[in-house]
Amino acid sequence: MAGLGDVQNSIYLGGLAGRRQPVPIAPAALREAARAALNPEAFDYLDGGAGAERTMAGNLAAFDRYRIVPRMLSGRAERDLATTVAGQQLPVPVLAAPIGVLDIVHPDAELAVARACAALGVTMVLSTQSSTPLEAVAEIGGPRWYQLYWPNVPELADSLVHRAEAAGYSALVVTLDTPLLGWRPRDLDRPYLPFLAGHGIANYTSDPVFRSLLPVTGSPAEAAMAAVQTFVRVFGTLALTFDQLTQLCAATRLPVLVKGVLHPDDALAAADSGAAGVIVSNHGGRQVDRARPALESLPDVVAAVGDGCDVLFDSGIRSGADIAIALALGAKAVLVGRPYAYGLAVAGQDGAAAVLAHLLGELDITLALAGCCRPSDLVVTPG
Repeated sequence: MAGLGDVQNSIYLGGLAGRRQPVPIAPAALREAARAALNPEAFDYLDGGAGAERTMAGNLAAFDRYRIVPRMLSGRAERDLATTVAGQQLPVPVLAAPIGVLDIVHPDAELAVARACAALGVTMVLSTQSSTPLEAVAEIGGPRWYQLYWPNVPELADSLVHRAEAAGYSALVVTLDTPLLGWRPRDLDRPYLPFLAGHGIANYTSDPVFRSLLPVTGSPAEAAMAAVQTFVRVFGTLALTFDQLTQLCAATRLPVLVKGVLHPDDALAAADSGAAGVIVSNHGGRQVDRARPALESLPDVVAAVGDGCDVLFDSGIRSGADIAIALALGAKAVLVGRPYAYGLAVAGQDGAAAVLAHLLGELDITLALAGCCRPSDLVVTPG
């Protein structure tokens, strides 16, 4: 991580040389730039949420209920942002959240994000619904985790996990809150679902188990349609229980983290099942309208699990100050999603990298001005 002011100073000095940042820095301006760069269907798929989008709004508003209290003359001239999650040392407490179908955002899709993350030392969490096979993303290098949407064909789930192990992914993130897609009016009004056009299913069509499920077809068009129909048939299951999670944790050599936890009892059950971590998240407001804002659940989950497993946070991060608050409330790291995807839409790899660098730079500045060496030193109060 850059030292005090390095990211900020580089922006100012670049301006003197006539260089401008590839993306707007203010969160609202970044979002609007992404809107301008994308077709309406792609932007709404990326930007939208469930129902009347009250969970999305609640995620953002939850941060407004906390205040950072800076301390003066602390004598702390350096920051230490390193953290340990699931036994792995991370240089910064920020990961790129799994976002699928990124080829509707930019043609370089997950490869651009992987390159951006590798350059910054940020761990990328690759979605099952990526537009690029997981092996191709792994070839970029850099720290990487694999996110699993648990299909209703056990052999396919096993195959995806084994492929991630073989490709060098160092952790498995199992998303629990999406056994089926939420009610998303923006997409339904069009109607638009990118998977039905063959986007975001590269990990399926490159999988031997999935291919064995495909019917024998004649033309390429028939084969493509068969792949889409088979994907729809195998995606997700409401029948999973913590017993299956226990079996998965025992079967893989990768540490398992579960994503989509809001209730402390679910966090405890995940820890008891062998999960190395839980990610407090409501899927960025994309699954259940009027769900509890993720930040409201974070302190309860941290208190419930204690040292039983690591707690991470996702949903609603838009700035470095947001990251600081989530870390101060007990998260060991945060996952950032929409912001880097907005950057990808505006300027490809450079845009995604710039957004992540801006978030890290603001986090560093926030800690410094609050008189803190580490996020755990922050004083945060309701307000």
